[in-house]
Amino acid sequence: MSAQTEDEAESGADDGRSGTTATADAVALADAAARKREQRGWYFYDFAVSVYSASVLTVFLGPYLTSIARAAADAEGFVHPLGVPVRAGSFFAYAVSASVILAVLLMPMVGAIADRSGRKKPMLAVAAYVGAAATTGMFFLGGERYLLGGLLLVVANAALSISMVLYNAYLPQISTPDERDTVSSRGWAFGYTAGSVMLVVNLVLYMGHDSFGLTEGMAVRICLASAGLWWGAFALIPLRRLRDRKVVREPGEGPAVSGWKQLVATLKDMRRYPLTLSFLLAYLIYNDGVQTVISQASIYGSEELKLDQSTLIGAVLLVQILAVAGALAMGRLAVTYGAKRTILGSLAAWALTLAAGYFLPARTPVWFFALAAMIGLVLGGSQALSRSLFSHLVPAGKEAEYFSAYEMSDRGLSWVGPLVFGLTYQLTGSYRDAIISLVVFFALGFVLLARVPVRRAVEAAGNPVPERI
Repeated sequence: MSAQTEDEAESGADDGRSGTTATADAVALADAAARKREQRGWYFYDFAVSVYSASVLTVFLGPYLTSIARAAADAEGFVHPLGVPVRAGSFFAYAVSASVILAVLLMPMVGAIADRSGRKKPMLAVAAYVGAAATTGMFFLGGERYLLGGLLLVVANAALSISMVLYNAYLPQISTPDERDTVSSRGWAFGYTAGSVMLVVNLVLYMGHDSFGLTEGMAVRICLASAGLWWGAFALIPLRRLRDRKVVREPGEGPAVSGWKQLVATLKDMRRYPLTLSFLLAYLIYNDGVQTVISQASIYGSEELKLDQSTLIGAVLLVQILAVAGALAMGRLAVTYGAKRTILGSLAAWALTLAAGYFLPARTPVWFFALAAMIGLVLGGSQALSRSLFSHLVPAGKEAEYFSAYEMSDRGLSWVGPLVFGLTYQLTGSYRDAIISLVVFFALGFVLLARVPVRRAVEAAGNPVPERI
């Protein structure tokens, strides 16, 4: 072969390699662009649904539904749903408990169906709009319609939990292992941003209802309904951008079954991944502490620190705002130090925050706001990174099924912390002792999480191990 012919051959080979490389680069860029589009859509479901948690559950519905139940109560202070005597002051708590029971029965089944059918998006749409419709329907509460309020609360709360199973199950599908901490943190930040914005709007309407020509009850009803309308409107964005994936079913895999049977089946399957279970146990314990602080902080503020309602509502708003910054900051720390180390750091910060809370002086709002700021900074990040770390430990194709167990740990099983808090107060008569008793949840969770070899856990689940975890 002549030198010219050899040069032409080498040139042709180089062109072929260059063409192959260019094609691969183009495909990679297209995949990255499609992934970013889905991620941006995914963030907006947190943006849509977090207003319900912030405004409806945390601030407005409990006191309002209790007032309706009291208006309907008999001379002894009891209402009689389905003929059962219930103290009016307990009706809201019982309705929340009923919603948790319903969600626990449905979440494992929905998760398994979503994984085996590959149709997460239509199921997410159903859950989202059932919840949004129930929340919007709270506008019609009034007079003595406590039963309607309880029913709408049960439906909305259960729909929220089910939708979060499906929403979380998308995380491993729309992000690479190295992106996951950042994506999860941004989702939480979007959610807390929405909660902050609407909470400000709702508080302006509620506190200035006279100037708007509204009664207090009408202002509350508008606030409740606005959360449902917000949920439904912004749910359109993820439902347009997320897409379902084809499913490869395992040989001999049976259909999803109902409630507890599916939960038992899921837990049996998880026994094949003991390290995933080890993480879930650690999460269950320290998240129980997180949820108890969230639910009991206002009681601590009002009963022990003698603070008024406006101070408590302002503290809730401060937590929402700072949780945005905390989620984003801890997401960046996870990129450098890994999710596990960052979560461990947040658990230590939680314990120190509770210790500081023990010494807060009464009738001093500024120190309570400082405590709220500390909670806000660690709240969003610890939740976001726990979600992203768990997503690495889930076997491919079982995302929704496993996230149903995760969601149950988050929403369905967080009862030990309130029990410890209540028993401590009952035995000591001090809310300070009750709040410091919660340190054990963060300490034990820290120890259990520190013992989980997360790299081996990721490998055992059959997933690629990110550079930092």
